[in-house]
Amino acid sequence: MKLSIHPLFMLLLFLIVLYGNIALYSVLIISLLVHELGHLLAAKLVGAKIQRCIIMPYGGEITLKNELQLSYNQMTLIALGGPIATCFGIVMAGMLPENLSTSFIEIQLLLLAVNLVPIWPLDGAKILCFLLLNHYKKIIVYERYLTISFYLLTAIIIVLLYLLPRSLSLVVISLFLWSKVIGEWRNRKYRSAFEKLVMNRLT
Repeated sequence: MKLSIHPLFMLLLFLIVLYGNIALYSVLIISLLVHELGHLLAAKLVGAKIQRCIIMPYGGEITLKNELQLSYNQMTLIALGGPIATCFGIVMAGMLPENLSTSFIEIQLLLLAVNLVPIWPLDGAKILCFLLLNHYKKIIVYERYLTISFYLLTAIIIVLLYLLPRSLSLVVISLFLWSKVIGEWRNRKYRSAFEKLVMNRLT
């Protein structure tokens, strides 16, 4: 498995250091690692083969070698792994001294809240999509969810722009997610055709 850090995550850390909060820098890294460990453990439990893991500002993105061979229920469990690990981290943080636990719990709660927002490619969106895919066609779910994500992110970015400069970090993350959604939309038909080709070869 290849582990890497996305440049945007480094930019976010730079902004945190720029504002002089080194302690927050450390807590954020630990929180993201705990979250991503949950995804990795869940992937191992369902028999997924992990190709690489990229640490992002909102968590991490895992690439699986055998993703198309996994059921939607298995993919749902992998998506749930991160939030479950974050909840476990919150419980464990309560055992730390108050001066340490407060910041850690706040960051964990923020990370949990952000990841459960139903916007692609966050965990909340993936969990809901995988559940819907048990009942509806993939292309329909995929296109509608990307459309919803686009409009939600546009509204969020507009609000965050009014809150500058305090919301600078969130603006950067939101713009990145916005670009990801646009990229997914442009490539949606190619992805669908590629998945059909792979599945035909597997069967």
